[in-house]
Parts: sequence; structure tokens; C-alpha cells
Amino acid sequence: MNEEKRWTGKSSLGDNSKLRRFTLVLALFSAAILAVACGPGKPNTIWKGTDFSGAEVDFPAVLQGKPTVLIFWATWCPYCRAFMPYLGEIQKDYGADKINVLAIDVFEDGEIDPAAYVEALGFPMIAVANGDSIAEAYSVRGTPGLMIVDGQGNIVWKRASTDLPAGKTVAELWAEQVRAQLDRLLN
Repeated sequence: MNEEKRWTGKSSLGDNSKLRRFTLVLALFSAAILAVACGPGKPNTIWKGTDFSGAEVDFPAVLQGKPTVLIFWATWCPYCRAFMPYLGEIQKDYGADKINVLAIDVFEDGEIDPAAYVEALGFPMIAVANGDSIAEAYSVRGTPGLMIVDGQGNIVWKRASTDLPAGKTVAELWAEQVRAQLDRLLN
């Protein structure tokens, strides 16, 4: 390397600011592709899972043409535990004849039995066991992964990230958002 290049901060790729701009553009482009690939408006993902009784769950056939709240949850997740009672109220208010709740258990640590947890919730849902591979298909990396799909399984809404702590406030926020999206789909 000659002395001028070493002291001016220039590399063989040219000015460092050009390299930084290129890196920024590449990062933004990659993020946009990921958002489009997994976000609202995208065609459904086809998968098969197993419920807690061992029966096969075939998606999107299981939807039976109804809008569905899709939640990726875990027994240890404080956000999930806070939201599940609200999800039960949503299911009760809209009715199992109009919407589905599809709860996919993911990332379990083995301390609490997820089948017993689902049963204790006491509201109708389609509950899928060991759904880590399904979460991966939807690019869900944390819990709760919360989205709404239309009757054909197309994602129409996906929960945005929040800085709110687990508890009543965030659960109420998500419940309002879910209700607004269901109202839009059903009307």
C-alpha cells in the first residue's frame, strides 16, 4: 500500500464514505426483502403440524375459510401469558363460527406442560404442538408471534414490535389491534 492511501483513509474500494453508503443500501435492501417475504399481503405458507392429541393439522385447510388469529406462543413467555385471556375473550365475542384461534406452541423449555396449559385456558382453539419449524417458515424469532390470516391463510396483519413491558397494557393494545383487523375482515 502506498503512503498516500494509508494516510488519506482511502482503500482499494475507493472512498470509505462510498463503502459505508453501499453497506447501508445493501442492509436496507435486505431488510425490505425480508419484510416483503414475511409481511402482510403475502400468499399463505402451506404446512402440516400436530395438535396435542396427535391429530394432524393441515394449513390452510384447517381455517375452513374463516379469518384466523395466529399466535406463536410458549408457556414461559410473560407476554403470551398476559395476552391469552384477551384472546379467549376475542374468541368468545366473535364466536368459533366466525373466526379461528390457531395457537402454535414454540421454543418450549420443558418446565410447564403446554397441553395442560392450553386445556386450562378453557376456550376453543386449534393448538399445534412443537411448532418451531412452522415459526421458522413465518420468520418468527420471538414470542408472541401474533398475526391474522384471512380465510385462505394469507397474512393480513402482523404485530409490530413494542417497548411496552409484559402485562395488561400491552395485552390490551394487542387485543384492540386484533379486534380492529377482525372487524375489517368480517365487514
